[in-house]
Amino acid sequence: MKYLTQLALIFGICLVGDLVSSLLPFSFPGSVISMIFVLILLSSRILKEEHLGESADFLLRNMTFFFIPPGVGILRYAALVQSIWWQLILVNLISLVACFAASSYTVLLVMRIQRLIARRHHA
Repeated sequence: MKYLTQLALIFGICLVGDLVSSLLPFSFPGSVISMIFVLILLSSRILKEEHLGESADFLLRNMTFFFIPPGVGILRYAALVQSIWWQLILVNLISLVACFAASSYTVLLVMRIQRLIARRHHA
């Protein structure tokens, strides 16, 4: 019963995110809104990790299962993919470098902010 309650909570937050997304005057993914809601709820301690933990761990452990439908979809359009394969590889490489750079600079920025906070705390 605990797992069903946790899954209901996760899917309820997803439903609220999708609802908010449909009400916005611009296009924004409901899944991102849902993740922002979870972040806010966890940060404000309205929601605790144990409210989602076991079901979220189960979903993460079995995440590869959720990639099967998109994989089948790609195979369905194999002819199209074969005609633009080099463009897909180029976009993936550019995205990889951009994501790596953004992640690296974010880590550096957070480390600098932590050092500044530590200095002010000790001063």
